[in-house]
Amino acid sequence: MTQIASGIPPMTAVPERQGATSAAETAAYFTAAEALTNVARYAHATAATITLRREPGALTVEIADDGTGGADPASGSGLRGLVDRLGAVDGRLEIDSPPGGGTRLRARIPVPAGVAAAAGEPGRVGAAG
Repeated sequence: MTQIASGIPPMTAVPERQGATSAAETAAYFTAAEALTNVARYAHATAATITLRREPGALTVEIADDGTGGADPASGSGLRGLVDRLGAVDGRLEIDSPPGGGTRLRARIPVPAGVAAAAGEPGRVGAAG
């Protein structure tokens, strides 16, 4: 595999399917893709992780990096677009990004009770420098 655009070498683990609807999986995919794009463009990070977790009634995707922090949805269209995309599936986005302290995005996407969850540990995909 090649490096992420910012030079972060990839480390990949592919989890079992998380037992979610296609709308939830699509929202999780676009959340992770936008977050990794931001890591590559702006964060100056040496490591980034993506954690997928099936919780009761929801699929959670968390993306964290050790970059410069300071992510602000008001300063660009990417994070605002994520908030809108997640809102379309009744999801929500939490952003923790203190200046100089890295960034952690956590998206919680509702999944109907009738959709079975996959067994096992949370899935994790990461890149470490």
